[in-house]
Amino acid sequence: MSETAVITGAAGGIGAAVARRLASAGVRCVLVDRDQRVAEVAAGIGAEAVVGDLTDPALSERAVAAAGDRLDMLVLNAGMNSVDKDPATLDLDRYRAVVGVNQHAVVWGLRAALPVMRRHGGGSVVVTASLAALQGVPQDPVYTMTKHAVIGLVRAFSGTLAAENIRLGAVCPGLVDTPLTEGGRDRFRAAGIPMLSADTVAVEIERLLRTGEPGTELVVRPGQPTARYRPAPLP
Repeated sequence: MSETAVITGAAGGIGAAVARRLASAGVRCVLVDRDQRVAEVAAGIGAEAVVGDLTDPALSERAVAAAGDRLDMLVLNAGMNSVDKDPATLDLDRYRAVVGVNQHAVVWGLRAALPVMRRHGGGSVVVTASLAALQGVPQDPVYTMTKHAVIGLVRAFSGTLAAENIRLGAVCPGLVDTPLTEGGRDRFRAAGIPMLSADTVAVEIERLLRTGEPGTELVVRPGQPTARYRPAPLP
């Protein structure tokens, strides 16, 4: 029986790149996104698309159900930036949307997937975090907050899951050339700020899915070796 995977945020960028890699290796993939273009990506690789709002827990349930009775891999990749820089002028609807996708949808994905993985003896989960999960990014404090929350979940829960043969880790890339960063691409290039390709990050996600140690926080930066991040001990 072929392996199965659910990948969120798969209409483009990192999610689509991961889907292409896994599908080329014979993995049956379910691609999830609110963007209708995810159906085109899925059709191109023989995958199934599930379209909807990831802030709704029911969408994660639908995606896992579409994978069938078995789920080997889960890539919780969907994310969005925040345009609000100051809590004093925060638009509450935008705030709820960002937190819903970046933070809550990770929990909804685990909530839907873990029972299936447990029934079949294990699995592997990778969350797409960011360097913003490991350091403050003044340009987007709300995004930074949500990614710190994701890393906190990985740190707190990966050991528990490892005892059940379920590996949970995170990939923390620097700037990646994706639809999420499209608005600032020219500015980054003009400033000489290097960007990763989505394919480069997808390679590391697949490696972490297949061979990574539980709790791994994998830092991926342009022009530098990929390295595991280890938090400093408390003073």
